[in-house]
Amino acid sequence: MFVSVEIITIVISAVGLLLTLGGTMFAGFAWCIRRSDSLRTDLVGVETSLGARIDGVEQRLTARIDGVEEKLTARIDGVEQRLTARIDGVAADVTELKVAVARLEGPQRHLIVAGR
Repeated sequence: MFVSVEIITIVISAVGLLLTLGGTMFAGFAWCIRRSDSLRTDLVGVETSLGARIDGVEQRLTARIDGVEEKLTARIDGVEQRLTARIDGVAADVTELKVAVARLEGPQRHLIVAGR
C-alpha cells in the first residue's frame, strides 16, 4: 500500500496541531488554577486583617456603650428619685385637700332644721 507524502504531512500536521492546542489549553488551565490559588491566599490575608480591625472596633464600641449605659442609668435613677419625692408630696397634698373638702361638705347636721 502506497501513502503519499501529502497525506503523511497532513496527518503529522494535524497531530502537531492537536498536541499544540492540548498543551496550550493545559497550560492555560494550570495558569488559571495558580492564579485563583494566589487570589485565595491574598483574600485570606485581607480577611485576617479585616477581622482584627473589626474586633478592635467592636471592643471600643462595647466600652463606649457600657459607659453611656452607666451614665444613663445614673441619670434615670436620679430622675426617678426626684419624681418619687414629688409624687409623694402631691399625694400628701391631695390627702390634705380631701380632708379639707370633707370638712366643708360634711354631712348635714340633724339637729338643725333646714329652712324652706
